[in-house]
Amino acid sequence: MKTEQLRHLRRAVLAVAGAATLILGLAAPSQAADPVLRDLATAKGRYIGSAATASELNISSYAALEGTQFNSATPGNEMKWESVEATRGTYNWTGGDNLVSFAQAHSMQVRGHTLVWHSQLPNWLTSGTFTNDALRALLVKHVTDEVTHFKGKINQWDVVNEPLNEDGTYRASLWYNQLGSSYIADALRAARAADPAAKLYINDYNTDGTGSKSDGMYNLAKSLLAQGVPLDGIGFQGHLIVGSVPTTVQTNLQRFADLGLDVAVTELDVRMTLPATTALLTQQKADFKSVVSACLAVSRCVGVTVWGLGDATSWVPSVFPGQGAANIYDENYQPKPAYYGVAEALGWTGTVPVPTASCAVTYGVNQWNTGFTASVTVKNTGTTPVSGWSLTWTYPSGQKVTQAWNATVAQSGTAVTATNVSYNATIAAGGTQAFGFNASWSGSNPAPTDFKLNGTACS
Repeated sequence: MKTEQLRHLRRAVLAVAGAATLILGLAAPSQAADPVLRDLATAKGRYIGSAATASELNISSYAALEGTQFNSATPGNEMKWESVEATRGTYNWTGGDNLVSFAQAHSMQVRGHTLVWHSQLPNWLTSGTFTNDALRALLVKHVTDEVTHFKGKINQWDVVNEPLNEDGTYRASLWYNQLGSSYIADALRAARAADPAAKLYINDYNTDGTGSKSDGMYNLAKSLLAQGVPLDGIGFQGHLIVGSVPTTVQTNLQRFADLGLDVAVTELDVRMTLPATTALLTQQKADFKSVVSACLAVSRCVGVTVWGLGDATSWVPSVFPGQGAANIYDENYQPKPAYYGVAEALGWTGTVPVPTASCAVTYGVNQWNTGFTASVTVKNTGTTPVSGWSLTWTYPSGQKVTQAWNATVAQSGTAVTATNVSYNATIAAGGTQAFGFNASWSGSNPAPTDFKLNGTACS
């Protein structure tokens, strides 16, 4: 905290004018009667899966949910080229083997991810100089070796990942630039030869609804099938945005199914601009539910995989600054409304628990003739951390905020909003964050009584 800010806070005399207890509504508590997603999915003839990395499986809460709630697992990184063959011809299967062992111990199937991709390639491959024939041989060898190692243990392979641009044309990559689109057929044929029982997929993002990119994928699939290339399914990643889920997901899945292909939602998450609010979380629940429902409406949609569990380890904030809260569990691995949305889509008819997280606000002023200094402390009295916060209230007597510290404070008429700054965005369970501001007043200076934290009013 800056010296000037400390001086302001020390100068403020905490004459506590009022306190309010607020219901955050950010996460519902885990209940003994919570639905088991894998049981619901099995009853519908589908799987429900989750991605996991080795580090995530070392988190006891993550591993417990992974093994009890889901019947399919996808490795986040452990089967990618740079992970298994960082040195040419030398393989490290430890991460992939451990995930497979975890899945087998919990009666889960495994989606292999991914054999051929433009990203996460080892340096020896990306910096090397190879003839076209040599590069093709390396691709075929790697696919053959990896699929052979995991033969009989993988239900579905994402053989080729993200081969298309947004307009449906082929993505420029190490593979396409030298081999053209034929690398896709080469990889699929090598995978089939190595494990005839595994289902072979092409997987991509932003193909969830109809449009240019999904049209490109559709044309690619038709072309491969016409050539007799072994292709069993298409994976639709499903990295989506709250309130912007395509309305054509079901229609799009169905047209691929009509080609005789299986389809699957392979990496589902639904991100939002932080902080999470009750309204955003409610919409997120509806979005997850709509995607799962679209899959269930297509007979050849074999399952849905969510891309990770808790918000604490989500990839989203590092790639999309200011966005996050994309998963069905919160940062403390407690179920969010989205979890219940998935359950409802799968046929669950139970009652969603009322959120129990709460906080208390202490508001105090040091007042003089026409101005005052206010100090505000927000305490999280709930059991889960708050990530990104916004506190709102009204000043009905004409008070005007002029300067603030430890928060960004904006005022429009009588409405005031205080938002966290970069260094105090998280309020730990049982923890507090404090901020202060100067303001002017005339006539009277009553304390606010309508505090709302992240959009939810006090009870």
